[in-house]
Amino acid sequence: MTKSDEPSAEIPRTTRVLDVLVETVPLWVGALVAVLLFLFAVQLLGTATEAAEPFIERLLRQVIVDDRSALGLGWLATYGLTNGSVVAALALSLFRSGIVSVSELFLMIAGSRLGGAAIVVLIGALDHLQKRYGGTLSEGTSMGLLTFLITFTIYLPVTVLGVGVLKLFQPELLAATRGLHLPVRSLQYFDPITGAVMRTVGPGTALVIAVALLFGSLWLFDDVLERVKTETVRTYVFRYFERRWMAFGIGLLITALTTSVAFSLGVVVPLYNRRFVRREEIVPYILGANIGTLFDTLVVAFVLETSVGIAIVLLVAGLAMLFTLVALIGYEPYAAGIDAGQDKLLEDRRFFIGFGILLVAVPFGLLLVPHI
Repeated sequence: MTKSDEPSAEIPRTTRVLDVLVETVPLWVGALVAVLLFLFAVQLLGTATEAAEPFIERLLRQVIVDDRSALGLGWLATYGLTNGSVVAALALSLFRSGIVSVSELFLMIAGSRLGGAAIVVLIGALDHLQKRYGGTLSEGTSMGLLTFLITFTIYLPVTVLGVGVLKLFQPELLAATRGLHLPVRSLQYFDPITGAVMRTVGPGTALVIAVALLFGSLWLFDDVLERVKTETVRTYVFRYFERRWMAFGIGLLITALTTSVAFSLGVVVPLYNRRFVRREEIVPYILGANIGTLFDTLVVAFVLETSVGIAIVLLVAGLAMLFTLVALIGYEPYAAGIDAGQDKLLEDRRFFIGFGILLVAVPFGLLLVPHI
């Protein structure tokens, strides 16, 4: 190689480095903006909820008349918003303003988890409508239905046991987390902006803006994540799914870091529909994701500086971890039961339709029956 050849050999390498930098910096900038927007939205949500407390309390007292209706509201609201994190953040903000009780907060967060698989069903339905593979609607939404089955096996007992724990040990539980707080008041830097928004548009409009910004921050983070090369993630991450505990840890970690079930489970839906990932491999991953999704709710509780909210989120997460560990330790019978339920959904059209009806009828019943 001559000296004249050396520069031309170096240019492609330098260009590749610059291309990587150009592609990477916007990702980090987008992620940073999303985090700041999320924190600001939480601050504005808390401020607006406190200011609009009389109106919101009158409205919610017509809807939430007991604990069952709180569970139904959290469940249905997650269907409507297709985002359990937003519903859980709203519940924490309502509690901080004194609008809902401790038990109602717990049940609204539990309801947000029971309805959390709706986004996975939606992604599967959209994948089916694109007609990129052969299969029925039930097969296209099969991973979402699988996620519902797994979620119910964990969060239904979490809900029942959690209610009992609150009745028997609520003072001890709240006392254990009384001193937990962030070392700095992370939201005080947004006070001038939130104050200006409140003075300009009033608490009602500010509340709508806060919810919209909360959605926007989560959407922006999802949009940033969509630019990550999912083929690389699938190649270098999903190959570990054959190891049960590894798959569980990956699901928990990815969901906790991305604060997005839509991302952590959404990237798997096309693979699952095309049978690139087997059911026995994906179940531990979903179990991990179902716990990791509580991380952003815990962040909201810390940011809102409500030690009771922190205690409730930790209670939900702790019980979910307990039942998940039981499922993983006794994985063979647990997986066999999940397999039987999933096969029934895919093979029996009546069972599929009945299950879909129950997914809507049960939360509606929880919400409406107390009013009858």
